Amino acid sequence: MTSRILILGGTTEAYGLADALATTPTLSVMTSLAGRTANPRLAAGETRIGGFGGVPGLTKYLRDEGIQAVVDATHPFASGMGWNAAEACRLEGVPLLRLERPAWVATPGDLWSPVNDWDAAIDALRETAAKRVFLAVGRQELTPFARLDDIWFLIRVVTPPDPMPPFRLSELLLSRGPFDLERERRLLDAQRIDTIVCKNSGGEATADKLVAARERGIRVIMRERPKRPQVPLARNVTETLAWIERTLRRR
Repeated sequence: MTSRILILGGTTEAYGLADALATTPTLSVMTSLAGRTANPRLAAGETRIGGFGGVPGLTKYLRDEGIQAVVDATHPFASGMGWNAAEACRLEGVPLLRLERPAWVATPGDLWSPVNDWDAAIDALRETAAKRVFLAVGRQELTPFARLDDIWFLIRVVTPPDPMPPFRLSELLLSRGPFDLERERRLLDAQRIDTIVCKNSGGEATADKLVAARERGIRVIMRERPKRPQVPLARNVTETLAWIERTLRRR
């Protein structure tokens, strides 16, 4: 008998989980991607692209597809999908696990200013009189910063924003991680960066910019993760595989 697993994906952890599950003949693995990236990487097993249509659509999908377990492995800041998954799984009685990489934690020497939203980040930039800012927030969340016309921004994204917000002083850097420490050091030095603005995404792919910032005494304005529903949590693929095995054994 084949068990149907739905992975809400898009992260490195989601791809790793799909790779691990797809080789098991008794499992049928579907990874769902939001569809916000052009030509996204397809996961092992099956891949669907696009939204479900909120809680009603996801509930119907779980029922129609006979899904027996769901792993929410979306980005730490994709909280909307997390809440929809929790409610849909509750309604259908489908077990749900959140696979989430640990958040970054400040260490001695870090100059972090934690904020809960971009308005607070903008206030922090003004309070610290930032002049040359490395903006690493993703292409969909640039607009709030465009009104700061006395700050120069280095904007690093994977794909160009469309449309590009009307920054007065900026440079667009198209680049895909992971980024190694020496490269991040050279970037901060060459661009004379005095402040970094980023999300607490966690993981290793973009963490070296924080090490380079610590070495140089550069301030980091760090947006904290949004609140998520209380569901079982795994920190890595190994823990997730163990949860899936236990869950399917009970069903």
